[in-house]
Amino acid sequence: MVKLASANHPEHKFVQQDICTWETEEKFDFIFAWDSIFHLPLAMQKPVITKLCKLLAKDGILIYTFGNAEGEHTDQWRNDIFYYSSIGINENIQILINNGLSILHLELDQYPEKHVYTIATKP
Repeated sequence: MVKLASANHPEHKFVQQDICTWETEEKFDFIFAWDSIFHLPLAMQKPVITKLCKLLAKDGILIYTFGNAEGEHTDQWRNDIFYYSSIGINENIQILINNGLSILHLELDQYPEKHVYTIATKP
């Protein structure tokens, strides 16, 4: 997807890295993490969300998905086992607020599934 996006929009910079270990001083106007963070270990949830907040430029937009349930679990899809973890809605929102972000939108978009997305900005 990054290769395709880069080819179609060479005027923009796209970055693909392991968010758990990646370090940069760069700030970003837009960070999009759809259906990715909740596959990280539970212990990495708070540090990664905090990192995303710190990577966001002033007036930048952060969009990401997470699970409504708290804790860890696995699920099976097409004979593959997938790992999931989440700190839940309240903890995600608290991290955003603690890092100076304003929540613009929060939605359980696949109800009754426990899939949540949020849009936040750094004013």
